[in-house]
Amino acid sequence: MDYKLDSKDLFELQKAQQDELVGEQVYGKLAKLVKDSHNSKILAKISQDEEKHARMFQKYTKMDLKSDKWKVFFYVSISRVFGLTFGIKLQEKAEEEAQKFYRLMANPIPELKEIIEDEEKHEAELISMIKEEKLSYMGSIVLGLNDALVELTGALAGFTLSIQNSRIIALLGLITGISASLSMAASEYLSTKAEPDPEEHKRAKRSALYTGIAYIFTVIALVIPYFISRNYLISLFMTIIVALAIIFVFNYYISVVNDYNFKRRFLEMASISIGVAALSFLIGYLVKTFLGFEI
Repeated sequence: MDYKLDSKDLFELQKAQQDELVGEQVYGKLAKLVKDSHNSKILAKISQDEEKHARMFQKYTKMDLKSDKWKVFFYVSISRVFGLTFGIKLQEKAEEEAQKFYRLMANPIPELKEIIEDEEKHEAELISMIKEEKLSYMGSIVLGLNDALVELTGALAGFTLSIQNSRIIALLGLITGISASLSMAASEYLSTKAEPDPEEHKRAKRSALYTGIAYIFTVIALVIPYFISRNYLISLFMTIIVALAIIFVFNYYISVVNDYNFKRRFLEMASISIGVAALSFLIGYLVKTFLGFEI
């Protein structure tokens, strides 16, 4: 080795070595967990490559490092709960900084060029191999979540100032939300059935189910604050926070899985939901003021 490593380079190589060991463990465990044999073989191959990379780094660090068990547990658990695609892409995102270091050190450490090629190949293979049911119905989930967030947040804001009773608002919100979820699920079913592709007809029931479940989940989350607090303004504030939290988590998931711009999607969806809520709140005020509506 002609190139003399300084302390910073050595630290980065040790970190890279441990990251590769984590990757080896994560991909190896996932290879045993997935049911699809094709996916399993690819994951096993990537696990072997990560082990090879770790051994290469060991030549330079001269250290026999162990993988971080908590990181391994985290990525495997995330993959099992939120899906293989999300878990793997989260893992790949964590390696992006490491890949920048690989490129900087590719000249003094020639083996890094091979690692870079492997990492890029991994990404392409991972994208092409993944077939998950929940992702194929993501459009239906988006429909249910988005519709519930916009419609119910607006309805609750309107009820809040015109009715000013948390329990009644919660009851109206539940009735409105559940009715709307059934309507939305039925619309999704009929819409999918109307597609000319016979394959889409087979998906109609599941599309409706995913839309309805996403809608009802959102309804319950948005209405709960009105059961917790008797102060209707505090309840509305808490509902807005819950809505923003749902938008944040969902858009982060989508941005990781589909490589979307998280910030732009989050701000767009949050602006629409909060804007509708503000307009509905104003309508509730006008109804109460000019129609003399009291409960």
